[in-house]
Amino acid sequence: MSVVKINVLTVPAEQRETLEKRFASRAHAVENSDGFEWFELLRPVEGTDSYLVYTRWRDEESFQAWMEGPMKAAHQGGDAGSGERPKPAASGSTLWSFEVVQQAAPTGA
Repeated sequence: MSVVKINVLTVPAEQRETLEKRFASRAHAVENSDGFEWFELLRPVEGTDSYLVYTRWRDEESFQAWMEGPMKAAHQGGDAGSGERPKPAASGSTLWSFEVVQQAAPTGA
């Protein structure tokens, strides 16, 4: 079964727009990765300053290959104009890992 990775990003209110714009500018960056199944960026609604970055992968090996390849390269890139890497929008990050043991989908009623 699939694995789910949820990156919990602590994002101060003044950095929310920056974070969302950065994810939007990298739209489709993960979609062609071998073993990739799903992505969602979840904005907090109330009571927290944590965004959730939800990805689902065929297996742990697919996730690790993406982490060591495309994701690593994307995070090492700098600002093309200044040659400097932009300051992170998040002030903290925690990665949660899960195995999918049950799932359900709409039955098409």
